[in-house]
Amino acid sequence: MKRLILVGGGHAHVFILRQLALSRRTDIEALLISPSVWTYYSGMLPGWMAGHYREEECRIDLSSLAARSLVRLVPQAAVGLDVDRCEVCLRDGMRLTYDLLSLDIGSETDCEPLSKLGDRLIPVKPLLEFQTAWTRLMDAARGAAAPRIVVVGGGAAGVELAMAAQCALGRVSPAAQVVLVSGEAGVVPTHGVAVRRRVMRALERLGVGVVAQRAAGVPDGVLLDDGRRLEADQVIAATGARAPAWLAPSRLALDAEGYVAVDAFHRSASHKNVFAAGDVCSRKDASLARSGVHAVRAGPVLARNLLAALDGRALDPFIPSRRSLYLLSTGDGRAIASWGSLSAEGAWVWRLKDAIDRRFIRQFSVGATGRARPDLDDGPRTFL
Repeated sequence: MKRLILVGGGHAHVFILRQLALSRRTDIEALLISPSVWTYYSGMLPGWMAGHYREEECRIDLSSLAARSLVRLVPQAAVGLDVDRCEVCLRDGMRLTYDLLSLDIGSETDCEPLSKLGDRLIPVKPLLEFQTAWTRLMDAARGAAAPRIVVVGGGAAGVELAMAAQCALGRVSPAAQVVLVSGEAGVVPTHGVAVRRRVMRALERLGVGVVAQRAAGVPDGVLLDDGRRLEADQVIAATGARAPAWLAPSRLALDAEGYVAVDAFHRSASHKNVFAAGDVCSRKDASLARSGVHAVRAGPVLARNLLAALDGRALDPFIPSRRSLYLLSTGDGRAIASWGSLSAEGAWVWRLKDAIDRRFIRQFSVGATGRARPDLDDGPRTFL
C-alpha cells in the first residue's frame, strides 16, 4: 500500500480531500499534516473583519473532511523534509515516510522591515493567529477614545484589510483612524488604471488615509521615507510574501526566492514524487501571482495528478488563465471587480463575491454530495 502525505490544509489540498471522499479508495494510505483542524478561506477574511460573516462561515473543517476521505489527520506542523529518505519531519520530532508528497503550506508574511514594532505588529499570516489578534484589537478599541491603526502594504490584501478595519472600528469608536501605507507604487499597482481609481475613491469615501511611501517599524509606529513618524496602536502587515524557511535545506529544487520549483503538472523540478501548489511553489514555465485564485484553480488538477501518479497514469498540465476575475471587498457592502483593464463597482459586485465565496465553502461541508466536479474556473477570487 502506497502512502500519500499532504502537508498543509491549503486551498488546493481541500480539493484532494474532496476527491478522496468521493472515491473512498482503500488501496492507499493518506495522511494530512496540519497544525490546525480548520482551514480558513482568506478571501472571506476582510468580510469577517467588517462583520459580514461569522467565523464558522469562513472555514472548512479539515477533521471532518479528512474522516470522510479516509485520510488520517496529523495535528502537527511540518518543520523539515528529507527527500533522500522520503521523510517529513514534524515539530514534535516525529518523522513520517512517504511514497508521494504534496505541499500546500502557503507563504509567510515578510515582516523584517517592521520587526522593531514588537507586540504592536500583526502579520496577516498565519490567518488563525491574525484572527485572534484582530479579536483582541477590537476588544481594546471598544474602550479607546481614538484607536489608530496602520496597515502596511498597498496590494489588494492591504487595501481590503484597511477598508474592512475602518468599517469595523468606526462602529465601536467613531474617532478611529486607519492609515494605509501603500509604498511608492501606490495602491493595487498590478491592476488597471480604472481599478486603481475606484480603489482610491473607496478609500477616500471610507475615510482611510493613504501614504504612498515605504515604512519601517519603530517602537511606537512606523517611520516613513520622508522622516515622518506615524504613531499606531497596532500595525497590520500585508507586506510581501516569503518562502517558509525550512524549505531551504530540503534539497528540493527551489527558485531564486526559495519557493518550490514545479513544472506544468505542479510536480517538483528535482523530485518526481513531490508535488506542490499554492503560494509555496513557483512555476518554471509560467508566472503566477501569489493569490488564492491560482491555488483554487490548480486544486482539481493537482488532485487528479496525485491519484494518477499513484496509479502510474499520465498527468494533466495546469494551464493558468491569461486573466482572472478579482473581486475586491470595500467593507461597506460593496465591492470592486477587476478583469484585465475592465472594472465595475457596486453592491451587486459584493453580492456576486459573497455567492462565489459561500459556494466554495459549501462544497467542502458535511453533507456536500459533490455530484459535479468543480470546474477549473470554479471557486473564489481571493487576494490574500
